[in-house]
Amino acid sequence: MTNRPCARYGQRVTDSNRLDTAFSALADPTRRRILEMLLEDDMAVTDVAEPFEMSLAAISKHLTILTRAGIIAQEKRGRVKWCKLNPDALRETSVWMQSFGQFEAVDLDAFETFLEHELKDD
Repeated sequence: MTNRPCARYGQRVTDSNRLDTAFSALADPTRRRILEMLLEDDMAVTDVAEPFEMSLAAISKHLTILTRAGIIAQEKRGRVKWCKLNPDALRETSVWMQSFGQFEAVDLDAFETFLEHELKDD
């Protein structure tokens, strides 16, 4: 028997790391607001920073976290650094979250009525 790591296990760890990184990036309200802004169009870093009451350096840190998570991309156009949303970046996160929606919601009122009816019959 060999002592090699299981490819499937390694894949799960990698998937988990990507999900952890994405959720960590999305956990901050400033970063979520930045993403909402980038839904409209690509933006220069200075334009991204404008509506926030924080320094350009602080916004740059938020943008770096989003970039490392693969959620946005940054590119230099001339002397200006631009940010754009990576539309496929959250696909894996979305698929993972949707897997919890496969179960039908329980109608608790109907369930309570059912139980009351069943208990009366006993």
